[in-house]
Amino acid sequence: MGAVTSSRAVRLRAAVRRVPRALYEELWAAPADRVPRSGEPDAPVWRPSLLVLLVIAAACFAVPRTNELTADAPGGVSGWAVLAALAQSAALVAGMIRPVGAWWVATALSVTTVLVTEPVMSPDRLFPWSIMGMVFQGGALFLLALRVPLRRSVGALALTLLAGMALTLHQTQRHNLDLDRSAPVFIVALALGTALRSLRLARKDLVVQVELTAEEQARRTLLEERNRIARELHDVVAHHMSVISIQAQVAPHLVEHPTEELRENLTGIRENALEALTELRRVLGVLRSEDAPPQSARHAPQPGLDGLDALLATVRSAGLAVTRSTTGDPRPLPPGVELSAYRIVQEALSNVMRHAPSASAEVVIGHRPAGLTVRVVNSPPDRPAAPSPGVRHGLLGMRERAAMLGGDLATGPTPDGGWEVTAILPTRTETTEDAP
Repeated sequence: MGAVTSSRAVRLRAAVRRVPRALYEELWAAPADRVPRSGEPDAPVWRPSLLVLLVIAAACFAVPRTNELTADAPGGVSGWAVLAALAQSAALVAGMIRPVGAWWVATALSVTTVLVTEPVMSPDRLFPWSIMGMVFQGGALFLLALRVPLRRSVGALALTLLAGMALTLHQTQRHNLDLDRSAPVFIVALALGTALRSLRLARKDLVVQVELTAEEQARRTLLEERNRIARELHDVVAHHMSVISIQAQVAPHLVEHPTEELRENLTGIRENALEALTELRRVLGVLRSEDAPPQSARHAPQPGLDGLDALLATVRSAGLAVTRSTTGDPRPLPPGVELSAYRIVQEALSNVMRHAPSASAEVVIGHRPAGLTVRVVNSPPDRPAAPSPGVRHGLLGMRERAAMLGGDLATGPTPDGGWEVTAILPTRTETTEDAP
C-alpha cells in the first residue's frame, strides 16, 4: 500500500513539474494562426472594421474604467489606474496582431490594477472584474480564440478564472463579488471567437476543395478530349486500313492473268492491314463506349518475344532480309518488358524498310541478369530512300517505351553507313534491388 502511494506521489510531482513547460509551450512558444491578408480566401470581411471599432472602443473605455476604479482614490492610485487603462486599451488593439502576448499583458494588467486599487475600491463595485474589466479581458480572450486552437484558448480561460478566484482570496475588505457573472462573459467571448475561427478554417478548406475540384474537372476535360481524339483516330485509321485490305483482296481479280508473286504480295498487304487494324482496335477500341470491343478482344494477350518469329517472317515477305540471334540465358520476363521489346523491334524494322531500301537487318536479343538488351542493326542502303510524308514519331515512341521501364535507348549511324538501334530494358528498378 505504501509503495502504491509513493508511486502516485511521484507521478503527481512529475505532473506538477510539467505544468510550467506545458504552459510555456501552449500559451507562449506555440505560434498563432497567421493573419489572413486582404484578398485571401480565408480573410474575414469583418477584420478591418473590427480593428477600427476596437481602437474607438479602447479609447472610449479608458475614461469610464479610470473613473470606475479611482473613485475616492488617492492621486497616486488614480494615476496608476489611468496608465493601466491606457495600457489595456493598447493591448486590446495589439491583440489583432499578437493575440497570445496581448492576452498575457491584459491579464497581468487586470490583476495588477485590481491589487493596487482594491484597498480604496468602493464595496458596492463589482469585484474582481468590473464591467470594463470584463470587456477588456473578454476582448483579449475573443481575439485569442480567433487565432489559436480551442485547447490553447480553453487553457487561457482557465488561467483567467483562476486569477479571478485568487483575487477574491486576497481581498482586504468586503466587495460585490462577480465571478458568477464574469465567467459566462468570458466563456461566451471564447465560444464566439472559436466559432469564427472554425468558420474561417472551414471557408479556407472549402476554397482548397473547390480548387482541387476545378483541377480535377480540367484534368477530366483534358482526358475526355484526348479520348475523343483517340476515337476519331481509330475511326479514320480503321477506315483506311479496311479500304487497303479490301483493295488488296480485290486487286487480283482486276488483272487478267496475275502472277503468283503478285498474289503473294497482295495477300501480304491484306494480312498486314488486317493485323494493324486488329491491334489498333485492341488499343483504342476500349475508348469507344458506344461500340465496345468484344470480351475476347479486350483480354487478348499483348505480343511478346515469342511473336518475333512471326514478325520477322512478315518482314521477310515484304522483301527485307533479316536475321535473329539470341545471347545469354533466356528466362521469363515481365509482360511490359516483352511488349516494349517487341514494339521496338517492330518500329526499328519498319524504319529500315522505309529509310534503307535493299538493306539487310540483324536483330539481337540479349538476356542479362538485370534486364534485356535489344539491338537492331541494318546495312547501308543501296540508294537514297524516298521522303516519307507526315510527322515521324518512331524514335520518340521507342524512347518513351524504354524510359517507361527505367531503361535507355541509343540510336545512331554505324561506321559502315548503316544504322543501329540499341535498347536496354531493365527488369527491376533500383528500389527493388536495394530492398531487403
